[in-house]
Amino acid sequence: MKATIRFLYRKNFFYIVVSNSVVLTIRPMSGRLLIYFFIVSFIGLVGCRSNTNEKGKKDDKDLVHRDLAEIQEDGVLRVVTTYSSTSYFLYKGQPMGYEYDLLKRFAKHLDVRLEISVSNDLDTMFQRLMDGEVDLIAHGLTITNSRKEKFAFSEYLYLTHQVLVQRKPQNWRKLGWSKLQSSLIHDPIELIGDTVSVRANSSYLDRLVNLSDEIGGIIHIDTLSGDLSTDRIIEMVANGEIKYTFADNNIASINASYYPELDVSVPVSFSQRMAWALRPNSPELERNLNDWIKTMKDGVAYYVIYNKYFKNERDFRRRENSELYSMNHNNISPYDDLIQASADSLGWDWRLMAAMVFQESKFNPDLESWAGARGLMQIMPRTAERFGVTDRTDPKQSVRAGTEILELLWNRFEDIPDSVQRIKFTMAAYNCGYGHVDDARNLAYEEGLDMYRWDNHVEETILKLSYPEYYNKPVIKYGYVRGIEPYTYVRQVFDRYANYSHFIEREMPEEMTGTQ
Repeated sequence: MKATIRFLYRKNFFYIVVSNSVVLTIRPMSGRLLIYFFIVSFIGLVGCRSNTNEKGKKDDKDLVHRDLAEIQEDGVLRVVTTYSSTSYFLYKGQPMGYEYDLLKRFAKHLDVRLEISVSNDLDTMFQRLMDGEVDLIAHGLTITNSRKEKFAFSEYLYLTHQVLVQRKPQNWRKLGWSKLQSSLIHDPIELIGDTVSVRANSSYLDRLVNLSDEIGGIIHIDTLSGDLSTDRIIEMVANGEIKYTFADNNIASINASYYPELDVSVPVSFSQRMAWALRPNSPELERNLNDWIKTMKDGVAYYVIYNKYFKNERDFRRRENSELYSMNHNNISPYDDLIQASADSLGWDWRLMAAMVFQESKFNPDLESWAGARGLMQIMPRTAERFGVTDRTDPKQSVRAGTEILELLWNRFEDIPDSVQRIKFTMAAYNCGYGHVDDARNLAYEEGLDMYRWDNHVEETILKLSYPEYYNKPVIKYGYVRGIEPYTYVRQVFDRYANYSHFIEREMPEEMTGTQ
């Protein structure tokens, strides 16, 4: 099927539509300039199509080949998703989100590590996918014919439809029902002559152009930046910055639970399938993903996850009102100022230190482990005596003592040249003790591995120290250690740090650090 090109001109707005997708919107301008843009844009479109086949895809030989086998051999699934209140965000130190929760399970299913990057611009997402930078776009994308010509899509995750997001009058609570209803739009046809704001290069923009065509009247389109999230655009309607927008019903409804001044009851589309996108030349990944999605949808866990982010209005409002919600604040925990000071003294990124504190105690100063460790940094009783800690539940004393211990361990690994590797050795020693890490380094040297590198070298030998044939070797001084604990500890801290880095700025606000 060949791509179709349409040119729409409505009240000085000029649209170029390829296979039902708006690819160019031209603002009001003089007639001569309009004709000029028409000619240049048409030539550009024709030129661009010369490098694609009749379906709009790149030739297979031009596509990056990275399918399931390459992903499993590499051990990493690379995914791009959006930073939004439903897809991926940080709350009370925990990465969360509909896409995030599903991705964790899918990566575990593949037995690979999950590597997430963030973008709110659809063009950037698709470009990164086709360039081979990511294997999957994990975002609720509407499956359209024009998109199917270029990309592969997973089994649909859910059905939704687009709705009009509009703001009720200022005094809407005092209005009678009939007056309130008369102030709102109830049918898309009432949008004729009015303006709707939607994100560039989105299915909302495509739907708006098609709707204007269907109802036989002009709906003026205000095209917003492609990197604005749907949540942010809905907030703009609630704040009166824009008049109307379109949004998927599930996203609009959960946001409207926080903004009661919004009305999201008017549908503007039929049901649409929402899915994730893949490169068209990764059939094994597509097949495996589809089988996994079908299995998930046959069980309970999938619907628990969906309801958690799209149906649970109480939890959504609680997050929106929390200072520990990354969509609103640059905070990770109530102890960020203490952590910042501790990290500064060590020369570490404070977000990395925060990830370690979360790993120790989930920011609960009263937490006590089965072994008797207690507090934010899980200090043992004898260690508390040594470092002058009189109350292990006191955040200041706990973080101070933990920092002093980390500094001592850091200094003992001064022979390790790479600073990131040195931090990983330090963290591992904090978890299981310096002696066991030193044993693992000696075992790595004996086995021809790099004793100065934790990743894929010493982390592998510390796992072996759980087995007698290794911990009974002459080179081993401290014997058995449950190596899976420091192995997992370091990996989870750095994975969490990667998540924190997506949401939280390294430079803390002055009011948090106490500087003027």
